[in-house]
Amino acid sequence: MLKRLHASLAWVDGRWQRDVLLGVDANGHWSEITVNLPAPADAEKLGGPVIPSLVNAHSHAFQRAFVGLAERREAGQDDFWSWRDRMYALALRISPQQLRAVAGQLYAEMLRGGYTQVCEFHYLHHPADPAHGGQDFDDELDMAWALASAAEEAGIGLTLLPVVYTRSGFGAAGLRPDQHRFKADADWAWRASQRVMAAGLPRVNAGVALHSLRGASAQDIARLRDLVGAANLPIHIHVAEQTAEVADCLAATGKRPIQWLAEEGHLDPRWQLVHATHAEPAEIEAVARSGAGIVICPTTEANLGDGLADLPRWLNHGVPLTVGSDSQVSRAWVEEIRWLEYGQRLALRQRNVASDPGSQPSSAARLFDAAVQGGARAAGFAAWGLTPGARADCLVLNREADALRGLPDEALLDAVVFGSNGSPWLSVWVAGRARPWRAPTRVGDAFQTAMLGLWTAQ
Repeated sequence: MLKRLHASLAWVDGRWQRDVLLGVDANGHWSEITVNLPAPADAEKLGGPVIPSLVNAHSHAFQRAFVGLAERREAGQDDFWSWRDRMYALALRISPQQLRAVAGQLYAEMLRGGYTQVCEFHYLHHPADPAHGGQDFDDELDMAWALASAAEEAGIGLTLLPVVYTRSGFGAAGLRPDQHRFKADADWAWRASQRVMAAGLPRVNAGVALHSLRGASAQDIARLRDLVGAANLPIHIHVAEQTAEVADCLAATGKRPIQWLAEEGHLDPRWQLVHATHAEPAEIEAVARSGAGIVICPTTEANLGDGLADLPRWLNHGVPLTVGSDSQVSRAWVEEIRWLEYGQRLALRQRNVASDPGSQPSSAARLFDAAVQGGARAAGFAAWGLTPGARADCLVLNREADALRGLPDEALLDAVVFGSNGSPWLSVWVAGRARPWRAPTRVGDAFQTAMLGLWTAQ
């Protein structure tokens, strides 16, 4: 055992427990979690209650540079599709150096927001056109390595998900000109994933992803499945995010997107369905039978006007569920979980929709525990949270934070989710080490320089 930490209060096995000893091994994983044990003399005492950190299960890092720049409507209807067309102005321009600067700022913000691992749904593969300042890459994975370098500097873990993206829509022969940077078939994505894994970078692993059913054909999906074979790694896909996508899939295949994936026999516990916003009861039942999980991104789905997932049905069917920051309009899991519940309250005009009075009356606790477990699977880990074998990541709460001051212990997690503004942490731990979670000045300066380079010429 490398070191021992001690918490007077910690969230273990879905409840607050006292006098918790947390052993960290030489690989930065929890070697033991023992409750009701007073602090040994050699243990480092943590200064507040301890909870698991979360995995950010869906991120497009480059979109951090677009936050705040699409919140006006000049004319006509504004929806996901018009937002996407404006976002492409960024996708066409950003260089590996600018991506590293943007991701460096973002990943520091994610640590401050309580995430210690991020799943990068990475489809910005190729150089920009020379007209947009693009230059040939020394390595076809230069954009991926930029993300890995930013994650290493920030101290956050990274699950890189190279994305298969071959067409602009159902029935299209290929991509649009403004999507040329995204082009990657199954062989390219699989090769990229294997190279990332072989690089042996600290706290970096890889899976694969398909952009969507509109962005990848049936042949692409079949080929990727053949390449992955029985490998136990995460497979992510955007699905059923917008009603127009569902309608297009019905017109092209005669089936809804999730229905098509299930009936084609693709789904298994490795799959993560990102958004899954517009799912029928039969589709939710099929996902539950398959063992696949879902990743909901409430602040992005709200920002883009996507709609609301059927949260009660997903929860009641026991489908693994977690959250992600997606377009980066929020970089804190507290807000994602809060709006996961608040969206349901607004739609149903009820309170504590996610709670289960028979087993877990706290909405915050039920959603938090789901996100802890679902995040492990989304990132390709066997375990996550305060459990032996998981990486030794955690958050130490600040009992003097305004939202937590004076509350009984049993209300702390509820207050974190529904009462805090910001990050009520004393410290953020990754792999058994406390990490700085305020971006150094050089990171902020690099981000500002990148932003000026991307947008001042527009």
